[in-house]
Amino acid sequence: MVKNILHIVYLTGGISDTCLGCICNVESGCRPIGCNWDVNSYSCGYFQIKYAYWLDCGQPGESWTACADNYNCAAGCVRAYLNRYIGYSGCPANCESYARIHNGGPKGCTYFGTKNYWNLIQQQGCTKYS
Repeated sequence: MVKNILHIVYLTGGISDTCLGCICNVESGCRPIGCNWDVNSYSCGYFQIKYAYWLDCGQPGESWTACADNYNCAAGCVRAYLNRYIGYSGCPANCESYARIHNGGPKGCTYFGTKNYWNLIQQQGCTKYS
């Protein structure tokens, strides 16, 4: 049942492919780079997904690390995570909010510390409305 609901969300809104691509480029050059130590835990794969993030996105794939290094699985995880938290965050559903939530967690779009990450996303060619 949950997977069907998530599928409907993908069709009716959520992060654009363009914005998702900018995040992927910033995180890994959009390559399956494995895991790296980052802020007290490992971040893995195309989108540098942390274990807790993978849990929050519904634990897709065979495992956290396998999903993170599989583009389709990782992109689905990011979409599910962002769709889950965009309403909770109180921020508008746009590329800036999605990028900042990806970087800073469920309310990341409200944290000053995620502004630098948004600047990196903009350097990839994305705008608030990408």
